[in-house]
Amino acid sequence: MSRKRYPRLFGFLALLSTLALSGCGMSVLDPKGQIGIDEKNLIITATLMMLLVVVPVIVMTFWFAWRYRASNTNATYAPTWAHSNKIEAIVWGVPTIIVIALGILIWKSSHELDPYKPLESDIKPVTIEVVMIDWKWLFIYPDQGIATVNEIKFPANVPVNFRITSDATMGSFFIPGLGGQIYAMAGMETKLHLISNENHVYNGVAANLTGEGFSDQNFKAYATSQADFDAWVAAAKKAPNQLDLAQFNELAKPSVKHPVEYFATVQPNLFQTIIDKYEGMNKGTGMKHEAGEANEMTGMDMTKHSAAGAEE
Repeated sequence: MSRKRYPRLFGFLALLSTLALSGCGMSVLDPKGQIGIDEKNLIITATLMMLLVVVPVIVMTFWFAWRYRASNTNATYAPTWAHSNKIEAIVWGVPTIIVIALGILIWKSSHELDPYKPLESDIKPVTIEVVMIDWKWLFIYPDQGIATVNEIKFPANVPVNFRITSDATMGSFFIPGLGGQIYAMAGMETKLHLISNENHVYNGVAANLTGEGFSDQNFKAYATSQADFDAWVAAAKKAPNQLDLAQFNELAKPSVKHPVEYFATVQPNLFQTIIDKYEGMNKGTGMKHEAGEANEMTGMDMTKHSAAGAEE
């Protein structure tokens, strides 16, 4: 009796797990940014193309079982049958065509969705410099001269150019509702170009395990009107704190659930200064092994961006 119950229980638990995990990707499948929309369409197109092989096989499995059942005396009985050119052509031809079509699709989308490729627009983009630290996100607005912790704002329908690095372990910067993710690595700069098609509040996450505070290393991204963005910048400029290298070193100390914080001024070229702290990684002096791994991961950024969080 118990042997019959356990498989049903395991199946029920698997169903619950699937339903629970499905919420993680809802924003990926309902993006509000053009890059995210293009990535969602790529996922759907690739899935449908692959189903052209899977669905017929499933259908034919049931049809063959029914057609050639023992009680069906009208079915053709051919015990010496061994080969059919038509079947061979279908079995090999259809997958070959699908693989070629997928290859063309992936080649085209990989270049169109290159995370390093700036978005075409007549509007001047907003530049945000991102620094991942334990366990929070620092955002520097070089053009506006302000900085924030665990919160960003930018106008809707305006390209956003992200420059990303890390002052801690390697992590991953990800705003699922906007599309794409890319790694943050100490001593290196990665880039990501996104845009929001409407006013919206997005959840930003760290998509790579980084230790104790990883699950709370989240932030909010607000796409607003230009007027609201300007008002937000003006309010940040009235903050009592200034961000220089000494203040950054204090901020970089590990903390969990760090509150949103604003800095009215930022030391010039602070982002590059943070990168230069780990210059030895790129020159091969010290931490050579880690730098090699980081360079390998850089090549994976293109794939992860094109697949939309499918790695995610």
